[in-house]
Parts: sequence; structure tokens; C-alpha cells
Amino acid sequence: MDLTGKAAVVTGGGRGLGLSYAHALAAHGASVVVNDVDEAVAEAAVKSIREAGGTAVAEVVPVGTAEAADRLVARAVSEFGRLDVLVTNAGILRDKVLWKMTDDDFDAVVTTHLKGTFTCARAAAVRMREQGEGGTLVLVGSPAGQRGNFGQTNYAAAKAGIVSMARTWSMELARANITVNAIVPVAATAMTETIPAFAPYVEALRGGEPLPSFLRKGEGFGTPEDCAALVPFLASEAARSVTGQAIGIGGDRLTLWSHPQEIKSAYADGGWTPDTLAEAWPTSVGAELQTVGIPAPKLPEA
Repeated sequence: MDLTGKAAVVTGGGRGLGLSYAHALAAHGASVVVNDVDEAVAEAAVKSIREAGGTAVAEVVPVGTAEAADRLVARAVSEFGRLDVLVTNAGILRDKVLWKMTDDDFDAVVTTHLKGTFTCARAAAVRMREQGEGGTLVLVGSPAGQRGNFGQTNYAAAKAGIVSMARTWSMELARANITVNAIVPVAATAMTETIPAFAPYVEALRGGEPLPSFLRKGEGFGTPEDCAALVPFLASEAARSVTGQAIGIGGDRLTLWSHPQEIKSAYADGGWTPDTLAEAWPTSVGAELQTVGIPAPKLPEA
């Protein structure tokens, strides 16, 4: 898969999943702007990409504002002459239950994840439309956005919004041949290592032990590097017809998330009243309610 001649921006590209995406793009020939808020982390990422034979530069700025987005696009154009791929990976966590979450907790996460995705994608779309040669937007979602997650009002809302933006932008940018997809990665990162069920396996991974098959296949849980291949694929000519999708990847598993859709219906001539709703609910649309939350991993029996 050859991405030679393409230029990419990866937000939050200094470590974890973002670093894996940046490495994967560079390994397939793309020139990469690595964004991070930590200059030392960003420069270390660039150094590692260059040592592996790739081309990369760092741009240190917190995403969220239009000014930051413009800086990232301008850096790609000034260094590489164009912009073809944007990966919106930057994110933070401020986990608290609803009644303890402050406005600052909510705003910080939504600004980085949701507004940061919006401003960066807008700036990238403007540039890609001016170039007139298409492009690729890869927006990073999460299982928390697909199903909700305890203690993550801000994060889950932002990630759900990101997938909705991917669907909307895929329609708006189709005529410009710009594909837009959300990816839903599951990997051993700083954001997942605090999950008690995964903790001992993540610790063993750090010690050089591979993750067991029941995690890699059954739970779709692996390393950041396991998720990285999806990004250069989506940036390639092989994926020009793939747009508006939410695609999961982790460990050995690749998945396609469904769009929200109506799954059951009931009807009442002339419309519904509270009493007719109460009577019909248990045997119609309420007969089998949907589950919420990320399912707990199914660990092997001792």
C-alpha cells in the first residue's frame, strides 16, 4: 500500500494510538505532521519516525481552537506542499459520575475531542477542496461513544458526536471525493490500562508477554500497533469507496458498527395516549430493551 506523495496530520500523535497511526502512515510513504501538546513527546515521535526511514515534523499546539487547526494545516502545506490525510486522535480524560462532574471537566474533554475534531476537520476540508484531488478524514471514536460508559459523560458524548459528524461529513464531502470515517480502536493504552479486568494483562504485556488469544480475538483487545493498519488502508486508493462508516479494530478483530436504527415498531390508530402506551409497551417495543455500557470482558474460568 503506497502513500508516497501524500501528506498527513495526526493530532495527539506523540504517544499511544496516535503515535502508531503516525508510524503506520510514514511506513507506507506518507509525510506526517505529528501534533502533541508536549514538545518533548512530539519531537521524540518525529525522531522515531525518521529513524525508521519515514518523514515527519512536529507541531506543538493543543487542538480545539480554529487557530490551532489552521496551524496544523499550514504546517503540512509549508513542509510538504499539500494535505491529503487528517487523523483526529487528540484526547484527554476527566472521568467522574454525573453529579460530581464540573463544568470544567465537561468542557475540557468536549473541547479537545469534539470541538478539536470539528475545527481540524473543517480546516482540512477547506484545504482539500481547494486542492481538488480528494482526501481522507479519519476521526477517532470509542466504544464508550457507541454504548455509553459509567463515569464518562463528557468522553462518551464527545465520541458519539464524532461518529455522527463522520456520517454527516461523508455526505457533505462526497462530491469533493473526500472520504470520512470513524474508527473505534480498542488497545492497551493509558486510557484503558485502568480497567481492572485488563490490568494484569497490560502489565504482562509491558514485561514482554503477548496478550492471550481470548483477549486478542474474543475481546478485540490488543496493542496500539494492532490498530494502526486501518489508518493507511483508509488513506489508500483501496478504500476510496469506504465512507460514512464506524469501523472497529483491536487485537486480531476487525468490526463494522451498525448505524443507529429503529428495530421495533407499534401503531395506535389516531395516536398514542399514556394509557395505551402503558398497555402496549410490554408486548411491543418494550418486550426486549437494548443493553447499555461496554460489556465486561469474558475472562477464562480459573
